[in-house]
Amino acid sequence: MDEPDSDTERGTHRVQSLERGLAVIKAFNSGAAELTLSDVARSTGMTRAAARRFLLTLEGLGYVRTDGKYFSLTARVLELGYSFLSSMSLPEVAQPHLERLSAEVHESSSVSILDGTDVVYVARVAVSRIMAVTINVGTRFSAHATSMGHVLLAGLDEEALRSYLDEARLDRLTSRTITTPDELATELRAVREQGWALVDQELEEGLRSIAVPIRDRGGEVVAAANISSHASRTTLESMCTDVLPRLRECATRIEADLAVTAPRRVGRG
Repeated sequence: MDEPDSDTERGTHRVQSLERGLAVIKAFNSGAAELTLSDVARSTGMTRAAARRFLLTLEGLGYVRTDGKYFSLTARVLELGYSFLSSMSLPEVAQPHLERLSAEVHESSSVSILDGTDVVYVARVAVSRIMAVTINVGTRFSAHATSMGHVLLAGLDEEALRSYLDEARLDRLTSRTITTPDELATELRAVREQGWALVDQELEEGLRSIAVPIRDRGGEVVAAANISSHASRTTLESMCTDVLPRLRECATRIEADLAVTAPRRVGRG
């Protein structure tokens, strides 16, 4: 079968029931781990009857459980993400290098990719918990407020970056968060020129992070690696002079291993 060659034709191939079923799954998150039928209907824009059909179908498949009033996801939903993650070489390649890096600098390290307007964590080594939320593989944050997001956005071509700036909501997460497209564009130009990004308490008060790009053999930015620390124990100067060189070495090692595993998919949103 030929691939659809227009947005209109692609629309005719959409399976609405699949789209709505995924919307039900996505209604559950860290802030809404348990939802009533009415909650799901409200979140997805469905009628209560439609939401009930999807919830009961997901329950029958083992993706949802219920006590009769509240619904919640089961661990089986991890299979959906695992199929994607296990097909990538990036997480398995990056993990040992992150472990070595965190052992050297005694701080948490991560690798993420860009997915729409968010960064998504695909590998992580947590040395200590420094954020109010727990970060795991699959955690998402708005790209505009993170060091890895700045690196990944700086790696976009001009057309893709303009599209991002038109689409993204630059919410103010702290008093330091960049919230205007012009200011963010200026910051990203600086990141592109210097080859790294330092974000000081823009995502959460007290959190500092520094990130560098991970490139494929063609020089395209396919991921980002970072080190995060609490502002009370790491100065901005130390992040640049002590942490950045080790982070760059880690990224170089990951790139070398990715080049060996190519052309396997490394993942890009």
